[in-house]
Amino acid sequence: MAVAIIGMLDEREPGLRIIKEYIEQRGPMPLLIDISIGTGAISSALKADIPCEEVAKAGGTAISAVREMLAKQRDKATSTMAQGLGKTLVDLHRSGTLEGVIAVGGMTGTFITLSAMRLLPFGVPKLLISSVAAMPAYSKQLAEYFGVRDITVMHSVVDTVGLNPLVRTLMVNGAGAICGMVEAAKAPQKESKPSIALTEFGFVDKGAHYVRELLEDKYSLISFHATGLGEKAACDLVGQGLFEAFIDLVPGGFSDYLMGGNRAAGPDRLDAGIKVGRPYILSPCGFDMISCGPIQRKDQNDPLWVKRKLAGRKLLVQDAMRVQARTSPEEVKTIAQEVAARLNQHKNKKLVKFVVPMKGFSSLSVEGGALYEPATDKIFVDELKRRLDPQIEVIEVSTHINTPEFAKAVVDALKRAFSASA
Repeated sequence: MAVAIIGMLDEREPGLRIIKEYIEQRGPMPLLIDISIGTGAISSALKADIPCEEVAKAGGTAISAVREMLAKQRDKATSTMAQGLGKTLVDLHRSGTLEGVIAVGGMTGTFITLSAMRLLPFGVPKLLISSVAAMPAYSKQLAEYFGVRDITVMHSVVDTVGLNPLVRTLMVNGAGAICGMVEAAKAPQKESKPSIALTEFGFVDKGAHYVRELLEDKYSLISFHATGLGEKAACDLVGQGLFEAFIDLVPGGFSDYLMGGNRAAGPDRLDAGIKVGRPYILSPCGFDMISCGPIQRKDQNDPLWVKRKLAGRKLLVQDAMRVQARTSPEEVKTIAQEVAARLNQHKNKKLVKFVVPMKGFSSLSVEGGALYEPATDKIFVDELKRRLDPQIEVIEVSTHINTPEFAKAVVDALKRAFSASA
């Protein structure tokens, strides 16, 4: 068993050497992987167990071709190395060789290693020492990696080229951290209860609680915070087949994608529930609102606020940062059409159940709530039923989403979906 050490030997040999020696002293076998993409003019005294030539070859090309790409096709060069590194790590893991991964990088090394680490399953210790992970300009791009994988990041503060007391401390601390993670890691244990994924957020907290109460005796419920990024993580893990079912109480990241809201989870937000071939239970929570904070955008000619005329709508201003605007009749009709079009792609439509709380999709759209518009909610329901394949069951419940009655309807729908999958 080995700990992979990843970095560019032509730039960071001293730091990588410290990590290698430290890990060796602690017991695990260090496996040094070189991802250098420079001209090759700088030679390293430290020899890699897997040299950059092998990484490039695993990515489908020669290292000489990668170096030729640098001047005009740098993105292609880094993606080639990332692909090769990813294949290398996945092969090591599948063979039972890999215990953990530690990487050291600047901008290029960070993106190469993150792309590769993302391919490793949940639970494999992964540590990145990076000088760019905290840069605000790249936060959204980096979140695409950190948000869906358990990658631990150590911000280096200083650059990690050369060797000085600060770099030495970073390398020793990083090596100690990955050794500790590897030593503490336990082999995956078979769950005594099958697992179910559940999306939720504050506007459906009671409804989610009641669902958990009804299912927790037989199932292990894994909750994901539906803030866009949390939904991406849920879909990533659901797509890996880790759950027996997916209860998607808050698919609102899809509607926010369509409308341009803050919780946008991308065009493929519903794909995991559709493609994985397991029971998929949905509710319309989140379709009744657009996340559009901070409130200052209202007075700054913000494109979203101007395009959708949000200032004239019902709003919930939770605080200066968090603002929810009511979706319009035209918008919920569009959402229903797009949701139906995707759900209709499910190969076994009897596994899909859509549970609709007719008296409020969230705590905001119940009677007395800031976004209460029952006529608009009905437009969504009518359009959804009109567009959905008849094999997909729509369950209308005469209550709002945060009630035991709604939770029971969700659980009953789940049981019917399980029966259909048998």
